[in-house]
Amino acid sequence: MDEDHERSCEVRSHLNHELRKLSSATPAASNLLTKNLDADPDEANRTKTVKIHALRILVALAIACGLLDAEQTRAAAESGKSAFVFDGVGYLRRWSMNHQHEFTPEGQEDLEKWSDMITINVYPDAHDGEALATKANAVLENYKSHKGQVLRTSSVPRTPKQPAEHFIAVVFGRPNFIELAFARFQLVDGLGCSIVYSHRIYGEKISDQMSAWLKDNGAEKEKALMEWNEIPSPASLNKASG
Repeated sequence: MDEDHERSCEVRSHLNHELRKLSSATPAASNLLTKNLDADPDEANRTKTVKIHALRILVALAIACGLLDAEQTRAAAESGKSAFVFDGVGYLRRWSMNHQHEFTPEGQEDLEKWSDMITINVYPDAHDGEALATKANAVLENYKSHKGQVLRTSSVPRTPKQPAEHFIAVVFGRPNFIELAFARFQLVDGLGCSIVYSHRIYGEKISDQMSAWLKDNGAEKEKALMEWNEIPSPASLNKASG
């Protein structure tokens, strides 16, 4: 049995057990989205707020006060041009605030109901391996405190040419969907970043569907994420978000 298959079987076995427990997740947790939890742990306002609703409020206020050009905010998404390609699929920018940026494929514009998302979080105060590890550990604890079931964690050792990297696989159960997230933590152009690939399946009693998806795609997606070398730079992300 090769390493990827063995790892997939191990994670899948754990996932089957955890997903059944998640079927009874309390509705009170239903508004906690994974993409909020891997934002900079030092910015409490982003870990306590549901971004989708916050965005609506901010846009409404800005339009009323004439402070925000909504057309500019959505310009990248509306242009139809992919910001990058991940695992053979083009992703378009959908949302940015502070140092958090969300991207989904064409046809998945609805941020309340998507299947695949890449979220890139930039941690401006993380400039070395130690600071990056601190961020990764803080995000891990944040996942746990918000009822995320951690499937696996790992680290890629530091080399003379490359700082250490970290990986977290976590699953969140909500009343109407299950979300699986693979998070990679690395230094990009000298700044700490997390690159999170998330996959959702909607409905009730869908643990078997998510298990099947993980069996068929989990190892491949993790490998694609950890080997992805065309990650947008923090500078380009900030420039594109205006």
